[in-house]
Amino acid sequence: MKDVFWCSTCLNMSTRNRIEFDENGSCNACTWAEEKKSLDWSIRENNFKDLIKETSNNAPFDVIVPVSGGKDGSYVTWVLKEKYGLNVLNVTCNPPLRSQLGYANLENFKKKSNTSLIEVNVPYEASRKLNKSGFIDQGRPLYGWTTSIFSAVLRIASNFNINLIMYGENGEIEYGGSTESKNRKSFTAEFAKNTFLEGQVDSNLKSLNGSDMFFWDFNTPNLDKIKMAHWSSFEDWDSYRNYIVAKEKFGLGENESQSNGSYTNFAQNDTPLYDLHAYLMYLKFGFGRATQDAGIDIRRGAMAREQAINLAELYDNELNEDFIPLYLEYYQMDREEFDKTIDKWVNKDLFEKIGSEWQPKFKIK
Repeated sequence: MKDVFWCSTCLNMSTRNRIEFDENGSCNACTWAEEKKSLDWSIRENNFKDLIKETSNNAPFDVIVPVSGGKDGSYVTWVLKEKYGLNVLNVTCNPPLRSQLGYANLENFKKKSNTSLIEVNVPYEASRKLNKSGFIDQGRPLYGWTTSIFSAVLRIASNFNINLIMYGENGEIEYGGSTESKNRKSFTAEFAKNTFLEGQVDSNLKSLNGSDMFFWDFNTPNLDKIKMAHWSSFEDWDSYRNYIVAKEKFGLGENESQSNGSYTNFAQNDTPLYDLHAYLMYLKFGFGRATQDAGIDIRRGAMAREQAINLAELYDNELNEDFIPLYLEYYQMDREEFDKTIDKWVNKDLFEKIGSEWQPKFKIK
């Protein structure tokens, strides 16, 4: 605990993977937020136009934009179509335990986007096993799904001869992490495997075989020709603006009340397994969904740090008990095994068990 500290601008903790801090104690997400204010974005826009030229071929589509029906993929689709006139192919990898709101938002997107969209439903049992092993062995309850967001989209790109995949934001840069890719206009499958998927993909996929492997296999034909990029590399990223555009243009809906673990209601509503992901993130590292959302609001000038601290302390340590039966059925666990798995991943330097609940030993400073 004596070595733990918080960003002097937002609430990012020193426990966050790959995060960096400057001499004033600001994390790299906050220093990047300041740097963006004086950045010449026209140079980055030209980098994007060059990327389009580099990846252009005779394919029926210029670019793939992965979507879920949420705010960010919807916004990227809109700007690439409307501002740049690109022919977009959307791809969605449907998540396990998809929520009714997630389903409704994707249906609204289909109706209003007027784009071609491919929905990938990976084999259910193989997906369940990968997500279960991710939960037990890594404390990452959606690992199989998050892997498919890269691997399955690469497979579609290869099959349709499309050489560019445009994701939303680079979370390492926007929210805190490695600055290695800050000035790159594209990234490779190896970078995605080693950074976003923690370098554990190959060992995790050993349990799969035959056709089950198809949408998780990164050994895609013509992989060397396919470039992946983040739209946040080319335009100032603003998730709240994305929300407004997605709501106006595509009918994006929100939760009726705030999402579990936070004070917001308009993001990451596709599956209740994300709530478990955020809760485990809190128990492993000491920051949860509210801390992340508050950091975004601080950096866009919409919230004071003191208010953010209050919200993080109020909401971060939440797990909706109503979802527990869903988790037990999906992972094929009893409650004892589920609780033992949770306990296994708790950072005991940061938390102590009081009764049946884990409580922080720390106060955000």
